[in-house]
Amino acid sequence: MAAVQGSAAWAAVPEPGPVVEAGVSRGTERPLWELGLGVAGLRLPDYRGSDQSHGYLLPLPYIVFRGTWLKADRDGARALLFDSQRVKVDVSAAASTPTRSRDNLARAGMPNLPGTFELGPNLNLQLAASARSHWRLDLRLPLRAAMSLERAPKFVGATFSPNLNLDIGGVGGGWNVGLLSGPVFADRRYHQQFYGVDAVYATAERPAYSARGGYAGWQALAATSRRFGNTWVGAFVRYDNLRGAAFAASPLLRSNSVLTFGLGVSRVLATSSELVAGTD
Repeated sequence: MAAVQGSAAWAAVPEPGPVVEAGVSRGTERPLWELGLGVAGLRLPDYRGSDQSHGYLLPLPYIVFRGTWLKADRDGARALLFDSQRVKVDVSAAASTPTRSRDNLARAGMPNLPGTFELGPNLNLQLAASARSHWRLDLRLPLRAAMSLERAPKFVGATFSPNLNLDIGGVGGGWNVGLLSGPVFADRRYHQQFYGVDAVYATAERPAYSARGGYAGWQALAATSRRFGNTWVGAFVRYDNLRGAAFAASPLLRSNSVLTFGLGVSRVLATSSELVAGTD
């Protein structure tokens, strides 16, 4: 549910890059790959709709790969399945953190909530762009299947989160800024994983509940990043509003407003001697 997990924090956060990075001309040669390592501080809710959250201090790998069809950059790690000037189809990923029920009052006495990993196709439609002004507006349509992260992984449902994404480069002398907003939808199985309460775990304060699929609220995200020589810094904040969600009656939904944020710093430690044309 949250878009970050573990050391893959920024790889899972939708933090797209601008049309052209500030100070980098289209076609400028860049290393084929760059590798680095840093640290990230995150504040995450136990799950979307939880009124409890926890802080994490995690290693943050910095990985950039500028291949022809396989890429890892500010758009995340992805395989380009189709690429034209205005339409792209790639692979989208997201993840959620596990929750120990003993640390969450709403889930006390229930089984631990495993983390999830989501993967699926993503259709990107460019609505408007200006290479000169370093901005781009896209409509993104990611459809993902979710698997639980446990010893015996299982399919836990599907999500669909269409959103408008605005990328701006060269802000304040060199910062890249990404703004994203849109609704979230998921099927019954996915909602049951997070918000369902089986009869055996029902209490006077937590009645049994069977979730249904449909609308799961909306989210808005703002992210920024910048390279200072061999040092990369980035930060994000995401707001989720769950009012009117299909699972609004769940006793596990304790907050209709959820805030997630993080800050990361990485140092580039190695780069490829092979150069390729790149704008990211």
